[in-house]
Amino acid sequence: MNSIDLSEPLPVGTDDPINARILSVSEDKLAGFQEEPLEEISRLSGLPVATVTARIRAMLENGTIRRVRQTLLANDLAPGALIAWEIPEEKLGPAFDFLVVEDPFSGHVVLRSTDAARAGSSFRLWSTLKVPQGFSLEAHCRYLAGEIGAVRHRILRAKGIFTLGVGHVRRRTLEIGAMSAGRAQMHAVEVRQLSAEQWKVLGALKEELQPEEVALGLWEARARSIGISRQEFVRVAREIERMGILGRFSTFLEHVKPLTTGERVTRFNGLFHWAVPPGKEKEAGEEIGRFEVLTHCYWREAGPEFGNVNLMAVAHGREKDRLLLHKAAMDAHLRQCGIPVLYSNIFWGGRSEIKPSEILPEAYRKWSRTKGIDWETLLAGSS
Repeated sequence: MNSIDLSEPLPVGTDDPINARILSVSEDKLAGFQEEPLEEISRLSGLPVATVTARIRAMLENGTIRRVRQTLLANDLAPGALIAWEIPEEKLGPAFDFLVVEDPFSGHVVLRSTDAARAGSSFRLWSTLKVPQGFSLEAHCRYLAGEIGAVRHRILRAKGIFTLGVGHVRRRTLEIGAMSAGRAQMHAVEVRQLSAEQWKVLGALKEELQPEEVALGLWEARARSIGISRQEFVRVAREIERMGILGRFSTFLEHVKPLTTGERVTRFNGLFHWAVPPGKEKEAGEEIGRFEVLTHCYWREAGPEFGNVNLMAVAHGREKDRLLLHKAAMDAHLRQCGIPVLYSNIFWGGRSEIKPSEILPEAYRKWSRTKGIDWETLLAGSS
């Protein structure tokens, strides 16, 4: 059943054929809630469940996989945005560290640069931010700006999501311009209200798994941790899934730093910007979102500092030139669809850290108390 023979060290690199088969599924193919995610990975990869369990656990312990967790469409659970920060060069390092270490509500934190000085290139520090329901995104940004010495910051909210996933291993072999047969469907961002019971289950559901938890029946222990039966846990998880706010069960690779094997999962990542005519954002996003190389694609209004771009997407790869070819294929496709590109740019990622943003309201109140902040001053609608 769950007994695993680890007498022989298992390969932990992503280039290992068995690991690659597992990761091609486990990174982003398990949509919604899975009662037995390891069984589903086993079915889709064609490998025994014991093999899947042992390999994922070994890669997690070794750091090849940095976390295993149920993902959420967090933009539907907490007001969120991509934040662009203009920071004096000498303060960039400390500012980066502060967002990573001191702010549990900042998620992806990345230092970015452009190949030439263009609109927005002075904004070097980028971070995602979620603020739990009832609290003010603007107030939190003002607090962070004071702490990190930001000259300016811009809040880039998502109006629509076209693509959201990972899948670095399976994307390595994609042909330039590979895309789905049909348009991507836009997910309109709308903050949902949950019951106390649903928040309770969601809190247990979203926490990353420890290596020893990677086993069949993994939700049973999570259910016990909040004092309910497995059946009740699954029932509520299905309710949350029907609300459309669960992403997927996923293994997240350490895709920026070198692995212990010396391998780099990816070497480059580009944040692609497009400005399309007003009224064309949804159509253009649905076309761009078809490209399988993309891990993220959003409709965001960035304003004049960024050339009035309104669509953003992210792609990762081992070769910069290959990413440029993918971007050129997207530009050409938009032209073929009759959608003018008024402006475009690429912000290349450098130093980065990726962590889930905390979204629970009680966690926000607790955090503010530890920082000596009156949390009532951070409420939505407060001055």
